[in-house]
Amino acid sequence: MTAITSRPEYFERVARRQRRQARAAWALLAPSIGLIMLMTGYPGIMMVWQSFTDYQVRNKVQGTAPEFIGLQNYTDIITSSDFPVVVARTVGIMIVTTTLIMIGGVLIAILMTKLGRAMRLLVSVGLLLAWAIPPLTATVVWGFIFDTEYGLVNWALNALTGTQDFHNHSWLLNPWTFMLVLTIIVVWGAIPFVAFTAYAGLGQVPRETIEAAEIDGADGWRRFWSVVFPAVRPVLGGVLILQIIWNMKLFTQVYALQTRGGIAADTNVLPVYLFRQGIGEFGATSAIGMLIVVIMLAISWFNIRQLLKEEDS
Repeated sequence: MTAITSRPEYFERVARRQRRQARAAWALLAPSIGLIMLMTGYPGIMMVWQSFTDYQVRNKVQGTAPEFIGLQNYTDIITSSDFPVVVARTVGIMIVTTTLIMIGGVLIAILMTKLGRAMRLLVSVGLLLAWAIPPLTATVVWGFIFDTEYGLVNWALNALTGTQDFHNHSWLLNPWTFMLVLTIIVVWGAIPFVAFTAYAGLGQVPRETIEAAEIDGADGWRRFWSVVFPAVRPVLGGVLILQIIWNMKLFTQVYALQTRGGIAADTNVLPVYLFRQGIGEFGATSAIGMLIVVIMLAISWFNIRQLLKEEDS
């Protein structure tokens, strides 16, 4: 009888303890949540609101309220002649750079698992150096390598061909070669992150499973695709989403190359296009920012759904 009557009291004590733990957890998280809301939530809400107004710098200077114009900013941007081209160029660069970064990073990670301790340390140091260089510094260095007059690339091509065809050859005036240089810079700087992350994921694959597949007669490709890849797919999926977002937000490399000789009208991507819309056009630039967010979410949606399904399973 005593045991029966004590069970409700026991469950009540457990429930009270869980409530106390929940309150303590929320109390500890409250400062971080407040900081996140202050730094991201408020600017996000303001950007959404401003995208539906004609808010300009004159409103801020004069202290007047902007007028609500609905979807006018979005209509003007979408129907402008250069916006679809900029979107297509941005998505194209994102696809090319993300593909090369993911493939290159995974291949380097697999290579690191096959190297000895000394060589693996050397490769890791090289990757860290490439990763540690700021994007602007890397762009300046690569800009000198592809420099029109003193660039190493032009000198090497002249030496290989035995001609002077590449003397004073500009790689940045042509939009296609501009994108080639940009792709090299972006891939070179982003591969280390994917390589280190994939290498850490490969280290979590049970060696016994790989050996069992090898005993069953599976070759290297079959072992990777059937055993290793399913184990690291959640890691690679998260990295892929990050790369898509980062490569859709390219600004520093593009803007720096444009200042070295690239034609802005032919090489703009969405973040640079937003920057060049004009100082103080808060309504129009907010609408462009919202369109960038929508495009990135639409592109990443499939991968996000796959990750959520894997977590639920």
